[in-house]
Amino acid sequence: MAKDIEVGGGQNGFSGKDYQDPPPAPLIDAEELGQWSFYRAIIAEFIATLLFLYITVLTVIGYKSQSDGDQCGGVGILGIAWAFGGMIFVLVYCTAGISGGHINPAVTFGLFLARKVSLVRAILYMVAQSLGAICGVGLVKAFQNAYFTKYGGGANGLADGYSQGTGLAAEIIGTFVLVYTVFSATDPKRNARDSHVPVLAPLPIGFAVFIVHLATIPITGTGINPARSLGAAVIYNNDKAWEDQWIFWVGPFIGAAIAAFYHQYILRAGAVKALGSFRSSSNI
Repeated sequence: MAKDIEVGGGQNGFSGKDYQDPPPAPLIDAEELGQWSFYRAIIAEFIATLLFLYITVLTVIGYKSQSDGDQCGGVGILGIAWAFGGMIFVLVYCTAGISGGHINPAVTFGLFLARKVSLVRAILYMVAQSLGAICGVGLVKAFQNAYFTKYGGGANGLADGYSQGTGLAAEIIGTFVLVYTVFSATDPKRNARDSHVPVLAPLPIGFAVFIVHLATIPITGTGINPARSLGAAVIYNNDKAWEDQWIFWVGPFIGAAIAAFYHQYILRAGAVKALGSFRSSSNI
């Protein structure tokens, strides 16, 4: 079995820790503002979110147009879920080495709370993701103008028969599943411990998006990504889409925060480690 021990250095400087946690990101990192890699990452987030919304919303519009009058027509909910999950798999794989492959303000928010990214990077990522989503849905409307408004513009909205509390809970739980998967798939401790198991991080992340869509499409149309919901709402510009918009921001951000806390402070025992470090420094 691989080592799963975290022991502080002894007299000989030996440590049983067989992985290295990256240092916490500073709240404000002025140095990254002068680096091309920083702006390249922002561009990557913009383009990735644009492509994500273009393919997925186009799939939703296509399904609704094909199934209009024929319940067996089109790709169905299963196909829509595959489109969302598959695109996340592809885009995270393509951009992970450049920007981290967030493509979602909720993911960025969770990683910021865990101090994986700086505040400036988190804010600019969210802006890039939101603008990319708007542009992506704009392309869909340009190519499918005849169907876009008729079939709802791919906008998220609470389905009939469900309360806002139910929709909010669905978004919280769905985003928790996604962000928890992101933390687990990119955990350096897991990568070291399970180095004999070739785990491709984008794969479980894409599957998380897929299964959450299967569960929550009938309730909210599945947001779990504030940029996705905002992009469709801006271009579709319907009262119903704006009325429910808060659900698709508050829910994902709460879910991301819970996932970050659960992974960092319970599974990874961040609070215990911090307390131990404080006690050690006090005894010196």
